[in-house]
Amino acid sequence: MTLPAQSFHYVPRDPSLGNASLAPMLPLTLIGSQKIVTSGLADTGAAINVLPYSLGVQLGFDWDKETRTIELSGNLAAVEARVIVTFAEIGSFPPVRLAWGWARTDAVSVILGQVNFFLEFDVCFFRAKSMFEVRPKT
Repeated sequence: MTLPAQSFHYVPRDPSLGNASLAPMLPLTLIGSQKIVTSGLADTGAAINVLPYSLGVQLGFDWDKETRTIELSGNLAAVEARVIVTFAEIGSFPPVRLAWGWARTDAVSVILGQVNFFLEFDVCFFRAKSMFEVRPKT
């Protein structure tokens, strides 16, 4: 059974810039030792999902115990990162496992990238309408 797409509105990241700052920020709940409600940038240009350091700690991860490293790229290339896996609830869809590059910085927002958010969901962007649709893979 194919689940219907759910629609979300673009969100201003810097209200002083008006429509120029609108971004596809997807509300989601991360599940670890506790549930954390946050939002992530749906970024088709990002190779991997990225999670800020403090969110990983809040989810119960211990930096020193997570030994698998991963290299981030772009403006995060100098930031150390570890691989972690969580479950996430997006909209009313069933929870899905997401792998993250857990960055050792909070100078980054949650980023939903090709691995593995876009492997789990199809997303259609309607920028002119300031909305996007998300549907689990079929």
